[in-house]
Amino acid sequence: MARGELMKKLLASFGHEEEFRAVAEQIIGEEERKKNRVLANTLRKTLENIGKTSPPKSLARVLPFPDEADEFIQRVEPHRSAQDILMSAENTRIFTGLLREYRRSEQIKMHGLTVRSKLLFCGPPGCGKTLCAEVFANELGLPLFVVKLDRLMSSYLGETASNIRKIFEFARRQPCVLFLDEFDAIARARDDSGEHSELRRVVNNLLLFIDQIQPSGFLLAATNLDQSLDSAVWRRFDEIVWFDAPDERMTCKYLVKAFKNISVEFQPEKLVQKVTGYSYSELDKICKQAVKLSILRNAKTVSLRDFNSAVNDAKRREKRTQRLVE
Repeated sequence: MARGELMKKLLASFGHEEEFRAVAEQIIGEEERKKNRVLANTLRKTLENIGKTSPPKSLARVLPFPDEADEFIQRVEPHRSAQDILMSAENTRIFTGLLREYRRSEQIKMHGLTVRSKLLFCGPPGCGKTLCAEVFANELGLPLFVVKLDRLMSSYLGETASNIRKIFEFARRQPCVLFLDEFDAIARARDDSGEHSELRRVVNNLLLFIDQIQPSGFLLAATNLDQSLDSAVWRRFDEIVWFDAPDERMTCKYLVKAFKNISVEFQPEKLVQKVTGYSYSELDKICKQAVKLSILRNAKTVSLRDFNSAVNDAKRREKRTQRLVE
């Protein structure tokens, strides 16, 4: 095949990994047949390293968000990568599949099928839902926009419906990850029979927009109260992902990873019983506090006493928080 045609195919296949690699292999093979071994070897090494570095950022221009709804949405620059999150084997499989679908979306659509793009994250606080949204956006090279639904639902009702429409119209035009935080605000509004009828209408409109939208990127929603959601909510999402609190095995993996590059005077895997039951967020606080205590002692290693002090702080917070809840 002529070089010009190969280059056209290469550019046309950008974003579709298998097609891109197949065309690149044809170009490399052509250089090898021409005895251009140095160029062929360089191209092959470059091809092999694709995917081993940070994912390319989106080339799409980021559209300006409507000023009127700026109070309810925040753009977050995703810096966290897959190495910064600990997920179960099940969730790893789910997200790997979602990434593959997105990257080969055109091929899937050619067969008359839709790509899963509306996801609901369920689980207790501090177990990785928000972090996963950031990692997901980073892996895809898409901008991340976080919508604070609790603020949106408490705004002037006459403006809320209009702002909701602007948010979803933006997500339809702008390839991005749109993250609906505090999605349980919707569940509370629908379940409370005493709520204002106008608010219920706004909530119903929001659910209708979720049902109808086909985002350019992804629509993610997170809730801590999945048991409060009725069937009308569940069916509006293409995939449901549960983020469970870490069990002993996952807690052990977290501790080992947290102290992997830090000098410690203990074996992290032997301290699992001390912190089992804490969320990933609380485990993060414990590990970081232990390191800070060692720094304040001008020590080169984190001691068991440092770790125990950090755990005691976590227990203190837990005890006082439980009193407030009761």
